[in-house]
Amino acid sequence: MPQRVVILDYGSGNLRSAQRAFERTGAHVTVTADPHAALEADGLVVPGVGAFAACMAGLRGVGGDRIIGRRLAGGRPVIGICVGMQVLFEQGVEHGETTEGCAEWPGTVERLQAPVIPHMGWNTVDAPEGSRLFAGVDPGERFYFVHSYGVRDWRLHPTSPHIAAPLVTWSTHGTPFVAAVENGPLWATQFHPEKSGDAGAAILANWVATL
Repeated sequence: MPQRVVILDYGSGNLRSAQRAFERTGAHVTVTADPHAALEADGLVVPGVGAFAACMAGLRGVGGDRIIGRRLAGGRPVIGICVGMQVLFEQGVEHGETTEGCAEWPGTVERLQAPVIPHMGWNTVDAPEGSRLFAGVDPGERFYFVHSYGVRDWRLHPTSPHIAAPLVTWSTHGTPFVAAVENGPLWATQFHPEKSGDAGAAILANWVATL
């Protein structure tokens, strides 16, 4: 049986290209805002493009924040992409306005500190040893980014030696920023794997293989 993947439709994200990319992994993919389907799927994809505040408004409008929380409470896999990764953090600050996020991770999404904004195009990443998301991917591969904001300060650190530390992948545009995270059932990428050619396809296949 192919894995059942739901791409959450809350009015933001390049949904059709993401759908095609996940379908190429062999998964059965549905684009929907239906909460039952989103809760019952083997894997949930949270896409996102544009402004943090607008994405959070759309996400809350379909109960997406509660869906994410319920899935994670049951150990059910979720992956966020681009702003779909950003909304998983505590808050986003854009144009002096602060918007509350889903708060699955501590930290603030803020404007990148770089001479050229937005960060648009191909860039390398520094994945940690043991990453399942980047398994089999050449360390020199480039991934497609398009964003002006990101997380520059990773704040979640284990308080016990019995708790596994999240695996954080970094990239640099002006200064370092979080490019991907693997944290139990919650994974995310700041780049767009669905637009990143063969390397991006490998990323998606690696995630689907864990479902």
